[in-house]
Amino acid sequence: MIAPSGREGDACLSAIEAEVGGGRPEWVALVRYGRVPQVARFGGRAEAPERGAEVVVATERGEELGVVLHVALKPAAVATGDAEGSELTGEVVRLASAEDVAANSNSQRLLDAEFGTWLSRAATWNLQLEIIDLEKTLDGRLVLYVLNDRGPETTRLALLAAAAGCGVVHVQPVSAEGILQQKSGGGCGDCGCSTH
Repeated sequence: MIAPSGREGDACLSAIEAEVGGGRPEWVALVRYGRVPQVARFGGRAEAPERGAEVVVATERGEELGVVLHVALKPAAVATGDAEGSELTGEVVRLASAEDVAANSNSQRLLDAEFGTWLSRAATWNLQLEIIDLEKTLDGRLVLYVLNDRGPETTRLALLAAAAGCGVVHVQPVSAEGILQQKSGGGCGDCGCSTH
């Protein structure tokens, strides 16, 4: 891949610096995170963690625990938009503390006990989706994993949960292939509604 230069290169570098909190990442880590596991690239500026280290990563859902699978110490590749660092999901915030790990375990035990309640809510609300798991981020955001495409029913679940006093929830669609990512580009076609 040819590295962007001039204005295009500066824009690429600025976007990556914004993703990792305003500074150029010194390394990129491949991290597995989430109750329904995802693997993504995260930039970092502190001392690079070793493979297998538990870390706290900042994602679109909040701060989550993850495990480092690989670290690439190639800041030049990140700065120029090379394939290894061109699409960062977020930032490695810090190494996970014993408190982070304990809080995550305790939260998951509580959510496992609440799973039946969430299944009852979904049935009462006549939702056309299946809740398959629950998770809370380290900063307290609830993630509901559902076996469904991203569309009206996932939006409806989030709205009904908020209206029932459950707070703001992140509904994460899952398929047999794994996590379903949100489509980019916006527009009406992305929400699953039909205007035909």
